[in-house]
Amino acid sequence: MARIIPLSEGAFTVDGTKKFIPYNPETDSMQQRSGGSLLVEIQPFLVITDQDYILLDAGLGYRNADGVLQIHQHLIDNGVNPMDITKVLMSHLHKDHSGGISIIDPVTGQRSLSFPQATYYVNRHEMDYALAHDGKSYLAEDVRILNERDNVIFTEGDGTIDDYITYEMTGGHCPYHQAFLIDTGDDKIFFGGDEAPQVSYMKRRFAAKYDYDGKRSMELREQFKLRGAREGWTFLYYHDTKLPFGKL
Repeated sequence: MARIIPLSEGAFTVDGTKKFIPYNPETDSMQQRSGGSLLVEIQPFLVITDQDYILLDAGLGYRNADGVLQIHQHLIDNGVNPMDITKVLMSHLHKDHSGGISIIDPVTGQRSLSFPQATYYVNRHEMDYALAHDGKSYLAEDVRILNERDNVIFTEGDGTIDDYITYEMTGGHCPYHQAFLIDTGDDKIFFGGDEAPQVSYMKRRFAAKYDYDGKRSMELREQFKLRGAREGWTFLYYHDTKLPFGKL
């Protein structure tokens, strides 16, 4: 049986400026935030299988009060050495998903991959798109290193990794977004990134204005629901503030 560990970095609000502002439900209210703000969790996942320690997306890349990369600390708190991560599967490279890809040494100022022992899987066209659209949603400085390392596999279209992980280029939330299905034989674990980010998105039919192709994302969710119900998928929800994962 696979083990799923959510690695939440906390709740944030985000508006048209694409700035992620921490949100504490005990002291903050949505009325205090700018109009059009969305409340989201930032929640990468670790999936442990018989073969791998798989990280699904990499968070904002923030450090804690001790200067430790948050995602590293969460792994350590769950008894996992960050150097033991074997695969990093990236749905896309928006900054709230890719900030933890790399880290700058505070002493030397040199940038390195946050998980140097892992193989990173990134869509090739998403990589090019991120560099060409550096700005609000993409931060080229965080991800450029992927082009400079040999432990990065650039995917194209749909395919399979090690005979038990499939990836599908979906292109709804951003042009080269991809989704992953981990099939261990005992479990089917689906990560739809920002095309299936919260359980509420799976329960109602709507097109999100902030998606590159909102209609396509809506139709994808309908497909995911049907396939997931038929095959017993466990859905991982990167932006859900209440339910990290579950079956429909």
